[in-house]
Amino acid sequence: MPKSDYISSLEMNKIIKTDHLKPETQKYFNECKDKLGFIPNVLLAYSFDEKKLDHFMGFYNNLMLDDSGLTKLEREMIAVVVSSYNRCHYCIVAHGAAVRHLSKDPSLGEVLVSNYKAASLDHRQKAMLDFSWKMTDSPESISEDDRVKLRQSGFTDEDIWDIAAVASFYNMSNRMAAALDLKPNPEYHSKAR
Repeated sequence: MPKSDYISSLEMNKIIKTDHLKPETQKYFNECKDKLGFIPNVLLAYSFDEKKLDHFMGFYNNLMLDDSGLTKLEREMIAVVVSSYNRCHYCIVAHGAAVRHLSKDPSLGEVLVSNYKAASLDHRQKAMLDFSWKMTDSPESISEDDRVKLRQSGFTDEDIWDIAAVASFYNMSNRMAAALDLKPNPEYHSKAR
């Protein structure tokens, strides 16, 4: 098992120094420490190149934290289900902790990882996760019928855009995490238990 300070297999992630980052980035990292108790390893891994980090954080913050017809929990559920399909250890652990916290359900994250169809989901959530799974498994087979199912479940076209954007972001993030052998912060394992 890797040491708790292990971030990734890349040399530039072996020794992380954040004192070279802009004050705004250091402030964001301090907010992470205050809110989570640590800086997520994904942010530390990107910190070797602040321009890449800025784009990653900006896109993440827009998709996951800005106003949307999707709740924060729904967006985290998409992250877990997409990451489950991709077997992304980092995102399963990190976003599973967020699902536990937001849902106040200590088992929901694990059920979504093992088989989201076994989870107690409402029709809206099931349709959203079915679409996210299909986007991950066979994006070329997405058709208007899939979008109609989402609309019939109460999603607007703006919501469908957000579902697709969140699923796409985590497909990209999962592949980066796999390529880097990115490890989740150990603290995630005990969050919301």
